[in-house]
Amino acid sequence: MASAEVNAFLTHLAVNRNVAPNTQNQALNALNFLYRHVLDRPLENICAIRARKRPKLPVVLSQDEVGALLKHLHGIHWLAACLMYGSGLRLMECCRLRVMHLDFAHREIRVIDGKGAKDRIVTLPEALIEALQRHLGAVKNTHDKDLADGYGDVALPYALARKNPSAGRNWAWQYVFPATRRSLDPYSGVIRRHHIDESAIQNAIKRAVRKAGIEKPASCHTLRHSFATHLLERGMDIRTVQDQLGHKDVRTTQIYTHVLQRGGWAVVSPLNGVLGGADNRAG
Repeated sequence: MASAEVNAFLTHLAVNRNVAPNTQNQALNALNFLYRHVLDRPLENICAIRARKRPKLPVVLSQDEVGALLKHLHGIHWLAACLMYGSGLRLMECCRLRVMHLDFAHREIRVIDGKGAKDRIVTLPEALIEALQRHLGAVKNTHDKDLADGYGDVALPYALARKNPSAGRNWAWQYVFPATRRSLDPYSGVIRRHHIDESAIQNAIKRAVRKAGIEKPASCHTLRHSFATHLLERGMDIRTVQDQLGHKDVRTTQIYTHVLQRGGWAVVSPLNGVLGGADNRAG
């Protein structure tokens, strides 16, 4: 089997199985990998009918829903969720935060090497400063114990470890959200403390959404969507929101203006005028 059969299979997925665009793309990528790297016969002339990917509006929580969600989170998970909602951080940007990236004096967080290898500065919520400082005190105690045990080294970006071998033990380079235990770094073979696994935060958010009774497909990224939408609702300039989110193109940020325009308050239903103050006859 070659390109003709692959085309037929991909068309079958889109037309007969009605799969999502991402599912069809995953199938194509898997087959490309198989033919290129295993069979050593790269596919050519793939022209199957493709499932169309439709633009989706982001899921946004109300402030009351965010508050309800946060009530069911504790410790590190609560702090991480507060940063994703209060500063618009992506999940991995939150996990990879280092101590040096927090500037309490200027109320800012420096996001280094974010999505697209871009740096940016975002707001540090004033309401979170005291809790973050207490948290860093506990992290510092853990780091000091690691140093006393002969560990305490952390992975450094690029070739910094070769240029400055002692930097990895410096407090400023430690993760704000470290893992609960030390582990073997598969790349360097050094036992060190990595940042918290992102799945731990994702699972905590899922549980909190369920306990809060929120009937929306909310996730960690929903908090970032809610951050942007609520800023715009409060009259924040879209360019400022774009900078906070780290979007390259303002058109990406404009998706949140569509959420505002298409919300339930954008149009007054004609049914209101018909029913008015009439008794509810349902049932």
